[in-house]
Amino acid sequence: MKILRFNDDKIGVIKDGDKVVDVSGVISHRELKGPQRAIEELIENFGDLRDDIAQIAAREDGASLESVRLLSPVPRPGKCLGAFLNYLDQGKTADDLPLEFFYMDPLLPGPGATIELVEIPEITEFQTEAELAFVIGKRAKNVTEEEAMDHVFGYLPLFDISVRGITRYTRFLTKGQGSHGPCGPWITTKDEIPDPHDVTVRSWVNGEPSQDFSTRHMAHKIPAQVAWLSRFVELEPGDVIATGTYHEGRKPIKDGDLAEIEIEGMGKAGFRSKGYSPVKSPATGGAPTGPRPSPGPADAAKITRV
Repeated sequence: MKILRFNDDKIGVIKDGDKVVDVSGVISHRELKGPQRAIEELIENFGDLRDDIAQIAAREDGASLESVRLLSPVPRPGKCLGAFLNYLDQGKTADDLPLEFFYMDPLLPGPGATIELVEIPEITEFQTEAELAFVIGKRAKNVTEEEAMDHVFGYLPLFDISVRGITRYTRFLTKGQGSHGPCGPWITTKDEIPDPHDVTVRSWVNGEPSQDFSTRHMAHKIPAQVAWLSRFVELEPGDVIATGTYHEGRKPIKDGDLAEIEIEGMGKAGFRSKGYSPVKSPATGGAPTGPRPSPGPADAAKITRV
């Protein structure tokens, strides 16, 4: 099932690939609870609500996808965390890449929203990093890798907008700025993705291909991520975890650019950037880059919108 938010904070599901059915009524007093709490309640109680949602979707025609305004599927999670250097794209092994995370700003822009590129003198480049993210479905504290997937609700495409040129002890400016975690178009429940470690992630900047890779090159898989994180923090329903990126193919963005992301079976979303600084020379540092070819399949037909 594909769960989204649209128009005036309504909750919907995709029907027949191109229709949106309003299922907001399954959440009582939704307006009083607010957007994030409403989606968290749906996630927490999805096992009990799924049949009701399916019945509504079966009897309602729905509106065309093109006629609605999509919002962030998870507007302000309690935690948004990103895996750091978690892909085998420089001849590395998993042993070479310790499992580590950073905090991202939890206000996640939705499809069509604006990525703000704030002027800071040291910044030489803003880059889009396309990532598979997963959404926590139930509380997780000190869980094992064998238990971990029971705590995952679903998946969504997410851009980690990364800053190059700044060298500091913290990653607040390079990874934690507001609007730098645009995501969408919706949450795809985990039952629709047989293996999240074998899907294709693609991105574009102004229509030009950028990244094209498979999640099979992820160094530390989702069960390991959940188990590791839950040792140190309690993961809660609605929390969003970005799993890292394969760095080959990344492109910079500047004022007015359109960045798009698509993940196999999980939909496609686009975001405009708004810059507050002049165009600068390309960055020379930052995350690993190199001449290695993208491992992703070249056949675009393998990726579907829904």
